[in-house]
Amino acid sequence: MPYVTSDRIRIHYEVEGDGPPLVLQHGLGQKASSWRLAGYVDALRPQYRLVLVDARGHGDSDKPYDPTAYTLSQHVGDVVAVLDALDLPAAHFWGYSRGGWVAFGMAKYAPERVGAILIGGQHPYERTVPASGSDPQAFLETFLGMIGVDLATLPPERRAEVLANDFRALAAAWQDRPSLEDLLPTMKMPCFLYVGEADANFPRVQACVKQMPNVTFVSFPGLDHGEAFYRSSLILPEAAKFLQTQRNHVRIAR
Repeated sequence: MPYVTSDRIRIHYEVEGDGPPLVLQHGLGQKASSWRLAGYVDALRPQYRLVLVDARGHGDSDKPYDPTAYTLSQHVGDVVAVLDALDLPAAHFWGYSRGGWVAFGMAKYAPERVGAILIGGQHPYERTVPASGSDPQAFLETFLGMIGVDLATLPPERRAEVLANDFRALAAAWQDRPSLEDLLPTMKMPCFLYVGEADANFPRVQACVKQMPNVTFVSFPGLDHGEAFYRSSLILPEAAKFLQTQRNHVRIAR
């Protein structure tokens, strides 16, 4: 398994496919292989060199229990460390949910390292999360309730994906966020934002695209937060159309 050390934290990543590099960054409670489970890897690897990153606190990356280990700049530093390890000066970046927050962070802290940015189910505005303390079960109940997921109704593979998490680490990562609204007018790289219209984030995603200078926006009627990731058969055609226009607009190697 390939790893890179970033700020004393080991970050696990995987590489598949060939073509322009495309980083895939998952959401809270997922891992790099979630993109494979949902069908994105098989669809994209014939055309792109996919770089799947386990965010700190997730998958096979280290899982610190200290909340100070989960700042936005640290998440960006992890991605940059992976790009450096692969000798990639830049890559397209696709983040969903918390991964979309990291995408905004890439635009803020490392804009020279990204080509096009795809952001799903996420906005850049201030967010305050309900307190769940350090109890893993309390965190799980609060988190699932906030994103509208009933664990009992999930398909077996998704339920296993959720329950495999280290909930102490996720509770440490589950934090309030300051607004990044001032960043939006400066995001001149090509951006693709999408969201399910049944997602609680829909109004704020719809609002933020009005402040962005170079954005394509797509919404998906009837899809909630989870479905706008796992219903890849609906998401991929729109995202692939956008990516196709950007295929040759990012350097692949130094």
